[in-house]
This record gives sequence, structure tokens and C-alpha cells, in this order.
Amino acid sequence: MVGPILVFDSGVGGLSVANSLRQHYPDAAMCYACDNAWLPYGLRDDEALAERIVAVCQAAVDACQASVLVVACNTASTLALEGLRQTLSIPVIGTVPAIKPAALISQTRHIGLLATTATVNRPYTQSLVDDFASDCRVSKIAADALVTEAEAWLAGATLSEARLNQALLPLWQAMRATPALDTVVLGCTHFPLLKPVLASLAPISVQWVDSGDAIARRVGQVANILASGSSDGRCYTTAAADPLVDGFAQYGFQAPQRLILSGSEAVVYGAGRP
Repeated sequence: MVGPILVFDSGVGGLSVANSLRQHYPDAAMCYACDNAWLPYGLRDDEALAERIVAVCQAAVDACQASVLVVACNTASTLALEGLRQTLSIPVIGTVPAIKPAALISQTRHIGLLATTATVNRPYTQSLVDDFASDCRVSKIAADALVTEAEAWLAGATLSEARLNQALLPLWQAMRATPALDTVVLGCTHFPLLKPVLASLAPISVQWVDSGDAIARRVGQVANILASGSSDGRCYTTAAADPLVDGFAQYGFQAPQRLILSGSEAVVYGAGRP
């Protein structure tokens, strides 16, 4: 029997990728791994974080008997893909900012990259710009506050338009530049969760691009996608996650059970049908 798709992130951002996977493969079994004990990843030491990611993903793969791992986190992808592929015997798919597809559709050749500070500043991100958007003006905008807003929103808090506008002011200013910015890369998987709100606040209409569809297509290329089985809906946690239960339920996720990880804490959520 083929195991489920396992989606991993530091927090709730991977839900945006899980949602894309559900749209492409509505009958596929799926689990979700959330290392919220170490959230936010951007504040951690790279070496320790890389080791942590491998340990959490190994425990999650073992718990749900996954057939493919989707690392739905840009930071985790840049730090730990090699270690994960050396450690795990299943396919591992990473996440990178969708700069290439954004460059393909931008008409004004002015692209916004909205991401965390860590992603904006990583040399890997600049290499993507150099390789795929060298003829574009790319406005890099760090908006770490959006991660906090998305996490709080999934826990039941009301989104603050004032805080969002403050965090997004550099992006709004770039939209009024010459040439006008016409495409925004949502370079953190938390951000697509807020896309309807971002679009409503933006001063002009732009194209919003994320990695969800590309990841889903890649999963179909490397894994056997089967109908939901007994593993679908499994969920595990080593830390209290009560505030997130209702938010996860909006995406078809069940309440978590406990997962032990060498004395530390990780979280694994399973996905049921939306």
C-alpha cells in the first residue's frame, strides 16, 4: 500500500501547499507536519536548524508511513534538502520562491518578492533572480509580520488591516513605481493563506504567484497518488495545539495526537477531506 503525502512546515504556512495538493489530488491521503515548537525558523542557527528539520521529518515519515515528503518551507528547503534526501528513502520535494513563473507572466518586467527576511537575504534567492529574472526589476520586500498574522488568524484572531498595511507599505510603494510592479511572488508559504486580504488591500490589481501548483505537479511526477486509505487523517503532536484545532479544521485537518521526538517537540498533523 502506498503511503500518504506528508507536507512539512515550521508552522501553518504549509496549509497553502496542502490546499494546492488537495485541488490537484482530491482523493489522495495526506498528513501534515508542523514544527511549531521551533517557530519561527528564521531566528534559529542554521546548523542546528538543519539537524532539527531532518529529525522532525524522519519522525513524521515514520509515524505516518509517508510515500513522499513535501518540504513546504523556503528556509527548510534551503537548509535541509540535501540532508533529508540522504536520510530518507522516499522522494523529497522542496519549495523555492516562484520567481521563474512570475518572470514569465510579468508584462512590465517589474516583480515584487514578498518573503521573510531570511528568504529575501539568502544568496540562493538572488541566484533565482539571476537565473530566471535577470531582465526584470525585482523589488525584494521582507514582511515577517505576515507570518505572525497568519499564525494568529488560524488560531482564531482577527486580522489587523493596520498591521498588514504597515508591513506591506514598501510593497504598496513599489506598485506605484515606474515601471509599475504588476506581479508579486508570495515567497513564504504562509502568505497565500492571506492572499484574498492582500489583494483587497493592494492599491492596484496585480498578479499574485506562489509555489503551490508547481509543487503539486512535481508530486504527481515523482509519486504514486492513490485514493485515501487508512493513513489519511492521522495527526500527531508533542506540544499543545488546541488554539489551532478550529483553524486546521477549515482545511480538513483533524486534532493532533502526540509524537515523541528524542525528548524534543515537533508537531505532525494529518489531513482529512476538506
